[in-house]
Amino acid sequence: MKKIVPLILSATFLLIAEGVRAQDNAGALKLAGQYGCTSCHNAEVKLVGPAFKSVAEKYAGQTDAVDMLVTKVTNGGSGNWGRIPMPAHPQVGAENTKALVEWVLRGAPSK
Repeated sequence: MKKIVPLILSATFLLIAEGVRAQDNAGALKLAGQYGCTSCHNAEVKLVGPAFKSVAEKYAGQTDAVDMLVTKVTNGGSGNWGRIPMPAHPQVGAENTKALVEWVLRGAPSK
């Protein structure tokens, strides 16, 4: 019995963590639609801008990726993915921008 309790607690915490992540993913997907990200980006394929999964692959393992991409989304930029510039999005706000960037770096999961 003593060995089962820690196992049950561990499993419970993992399920709670996955539930929180699923809520985060759903919230980020909603934000992406609300702020027009999905007008130029798709999770899987390039539209006007790169696919979110391509962004995740390009910046995988870079410790400064979140901060760098938050700055790029806020201020806009060009040259990293072709000739079409990404306009600045300061109206999204720092907290929402960070949540969106972290979601994109996870591969933009829908669930």
